Amino acid sequence: MNDLRFRPAVREDLSTLVRLRDDAARWMNSRGTTGQWQPGELDEAHFRRIMEDGEVWVAEVAGRTVGAWELWWEDPDAWGPQPPTAGYVHRLMVDHAVALPGTGRRLLRAAERRVAEAGRTLVRLDCLAGNDRLTAYYVDAGYRVVGHQEGKPQPGGTPKSFTLLEKTVR
Repeated sequence: MNDLRFRPAVREDLSTLVRLRDDAARWMNSRGTTGQWQPGELDEAHFRRIMEDGEVWVAEVAGRTVGAWELWWEDPDAWGPQPPTAGYVHRLMVDHAVALPGTGRRLLRAAERRVAEAGRTLVRLDCLAGNDRLTAYYVDAGYRVVGHQEGKPQPGGTPKSFTLLEKTVR
């Protein structure tokens, strides 16, 4: 998978991003992680808004989308007011039907590089409190748990509690 390419998402990617997010939600749910994401929670308007306020990145192999992630430059709902020292990764997702093992980690490293290129020194993310498998995945990728956020608002849903993680990048 040496031909994995990253690019900013464009308007023509919106339906693919919704499909990718819904497929990732179904994949998580099939493995017992039922509280993190649900199919149908996010629509094209969500990704369009993130593209306007932050960044959405697409990962492709041979022109086919195999993953994506959102990169925000602030996240006050989870982290409160913060100085501009971090990038916030959200909705890291891979197409498990076609992506090779390790693709998620490669997407995460690309997001970390983008944050460092922007001159920020921290990458922050969150995952559903109690999702030990996902928390362990991020810890194994060099992140450390730095706190918890109770009752974080969710797009189109009830507030949930999250584990907050961060990693220093240069």
